Amino acid sequence: MTRAIDPIEPVEPGHVRIYCCGPTVYDHAHIGNLRKYVCDDILVRTLRHAGYRVTHVMNVTDVDDKIIKAASGGLEAIRAYTAPYTDAFFQDLATLRIQSPDIVCPATEHIEQMVEMVQRLVERGHAYESDGSYYFRIASFPEYGRLARLDSAGMRAGARVEVDEYSKDDVRDFALWKAHREGEVAWDTPLGHGRPGWHIECSAMAMHYLGESFDIHTGGVDNIFPHHENEIAQAEGATGKPFVKYWVHHEHLLMDSQKMAKSLGNTFKLRDLLTQGIDPVALRYLLASAHNRTQLNFTSEAVEQATHTVRGLHDFMRRLSEARVDEGEPRELAQQAEEARKGFFDAMYNDLQTPQALAALFDLVKDANIALQHKTCVTGDLEVVRDVMRDFDEILDVLDPGEEPVLDEDIERMIQERTEARARRDWAKADEIRQALEGGGVLLEDTADGTRWKRA
Repeated sequence: MTRAIDPIEPVEPGHVRIYCCGPTVYDHAHIGNLRKYVCDDILVRTLRHAGYRVTHVMNVTDVDDKIIKAASGGLEAIRAYTAPYTDAFFQDLATLRIQSPDIVCPATEHIEQMVEMVQRLVERGHAYESDGSYYFRIASFPEYGRLARLDSAGMRAGARVEVDEYSKDDVRDFALWKAHREGEVAWDTPLGHGRPGWHIECSAMAMHYLGESFDIHTGGVDNIFPHHENEIAQAEGATGKPFVKYWVHHEHLLMDSQKMAKSLGNTFKLRDLLTQGIDPVALRYLLASAHNRTQLNFTSEAVEQATHTVRGLHDFMRRLSEARVDEGEPRELAQQAEEARKGFFDAMYNDLQTPQALAALFDLVKDANIALQHKTCVTGDLEVVRDVMRDFDEILDVLDPGEEPVLDEDIERMIQERTEARARRDWAKADEIRQALEGGGVLLEDTADGTRWKRA
């Protein structure tokens, strides 16, 4: 709230509770969306490295206006529509080495908690019913607008204020619960037949898993208003307690200096980038390389530079593992490595200053390469350097190349070999090739026109 950098003091000493706004699964996430989750991952890893116990909760918005419009019908139709996008989202997280949250909470599985929260708001005079819908009364909450630094009294309806077709007392008020409309999914509840508004979902689920007051809430900068502002009003209106101690908002990924957004048609899906042969580890490095509150321009040049950098780091780690040097106790290089470790974590523990942390890492790479070239290091030095690099990678997770991606030309060659094996009825060989391709993330589909393939 203060927009200052404050030392973290968890509500429960030693235990940091984090709620991260998750995806709305009406389509595939794009690389701009995924930057936010890389930044969340860096935050969670850094807190754990610092010795905190972390409970990381992320929602999945699997019911909202966009989803209802795309998948008209009941709950089963909604779930059938959102399930492939939900699965694809978590596959994307795994591809980018983003650790899974401790708790994932789909909105459709927490309707009871949302209804209870609306009832509390009505009881405390912060909400009212109109034509079967329920609204938050902004005039009842004088603190409204302090996160986004708005003058709530002077607010007017606009592009960022939700104005729907339901009737409400004040144009500023927002929907907590929406009365059923023909063709829309709905639940029978004490509030009537209807569905939740978007904002109530996060407040209710965050408090259900993390308590009425918790430590960190993350999201993109475009969530500040109205979403996070509304979350605060709902939660604090219902409990009378502070909702969140620290808000962390991640900046946009840009494309040609414009915000990357589906509405602008300038997005890239992760799977599309992978089919171009781009290394997902390089993408993770690129998305993590700028400070989370700094806009990052996504260009082919930036991707090429990240790819070059990551390959260089992998080459360095290979040289470290293969180096043959004299036996000996740690000396100058080991001291330089410890200085780099201190510089790296001083930067990460100070508001996640990843550019400064990476500078410390590359200083160590430079020092170690010089020592290896001039044979001025010994076994003790290299043991310390390896340990420090492993320490860095607990946060970055880019130093292990993993399995090399299968190239398009290799896929075509292997499919041809499989076709020939099938023609001579060598089913064991054909199955072996299929399994090898699937292990590399390539799925095959045999059709009347031949074998088609796609990356998982």
